[in-house]
Amino acid sequence: METAHKRPNYVLIWVYLAVLTAAELALAFELPISRNLKLLLLLFLAVWKAALVGLFFMHLKFERWNLRIMAIIPLPLAVIFILAGMSEHIW
Repeated sequence: METAHKRPNYVLIWVYLAVLTAAELALAFELPISRNLKLLLLLFLAVWKAALVGLFFMHLKFERWNLRIMAIIPLPLAVIFILAGMSEHIW
């Protein structure tokens, strides 16, 4: 039996992404906070935006768990590469 999915409001998702992008720009250029806190906030916003794109525009929200797991598996490798790049600067 096929289940019907409610179609997401893509314009609303696009508005969320635009607002998050504006928040990233304001955070990057305007707020006088420490560099490390700024980096953490920017990374959080980037992950949030990537999750919105993956869930709605790539339709992962409506897929079975098997496909979701296949999309999530490369994330630890990406984290390892990012940490390796950051540690290169430290050493």
